Amino acid sequence: MKATTIKQMVQGMPASDGAGVKLKRIIGQPMLKRLDPFLMLDEFGSDDAQDYLAGFPPHPHRGFQTVTYMLNGKMGHKDSVGNQGIIEDGGLQWMNAGKGIIHEEMPKQTAGLMRGFQLWVNLPAREKMSEPGYQDIKSAEIKEVSLGPDSKARVLAGQLKGVQGAVSTQAVHPQFYDIHVGSKQSINIDVNETHNGFVYVYEGSMMLGDKAINQGQLAVLALGSQLTVMAEAQTKFIFVSGKPIAEPVEQYGPFVMNTRAEIEQAIEDYQQNRFVD
Repeated sequence: MKATTIKQMVQGMPASDGAGVKLKRIIGQPMLKRLDPFLMLDEFGSDDAQDYLAGFPPHPHRGFQTVTYMLNGKMGHKDSVGNQGIIEDGGLQWMNAGKGIIHEEMPKQTAGLMRGFQLWVNLPAREKMSEPGYQDIKSAEIKEVSLGPDSKARVLAGQLKGVQGAVSTQAVHPQFYDIHVGSKQSINIDVNETHNGFVYVYEGSMMLGDKAINQGQLAVLALGSQLTVMAEAQTKFIFVSGKPIAEPVEQYGPFVMNTRAEIEQAIEDYQQNRFVD
């Protein structure tokens, strides 16, 4: 078994997005601009409603996928092609923006804790102009796998120990696990060494080899066939990996294409209201 090691450590930095929602930007900042095929990772989390009430009013996307994983709270969404729904505690939304969509995500609560992640996943050129679509996945639909005493993984995407995740997209063959490790426990999971991947600790701290990964830190991984971590105290982290696309990336805000001409076309299409079905 080839062990997974750490290539780079990254600390999240304070940022805001949407109409002023306070968050922590982890991928998409100077220390880690991108990690092919991942374009951005944000962690949002506050029990002060003023930090999130403004939400994310209508805005466009083209050429990639967005993932919202809600740890706590209730977020509503709707879009320009008629979809709408609510993401609640433990739920997941995997959206394919494809050829173009205008959507909004607005809090459905006025008090209490709202916490979760938003991940942007690139698409290969052949799929950038695909039809928009969603998977809205309730918490109860996400299967869990035992990893040992007081340790488990929620399998959002990919396959772990024979359990298939709820997400069906295969664009980059994503693996996305929410892993909880019990106090003084070590866990092992099989991973895909042809992928690029990372772990992000959102509660507690853990050891990967001789290096500590603390709360709020992301470790870019040199993936082997297995990932082994040890937690002194109860720890929660996400593991995410995907097949590298290895194509040029031309990005202009919420448009991610391969060439500048395609970006200019995206801007024109948005201005001419062609994102509305």
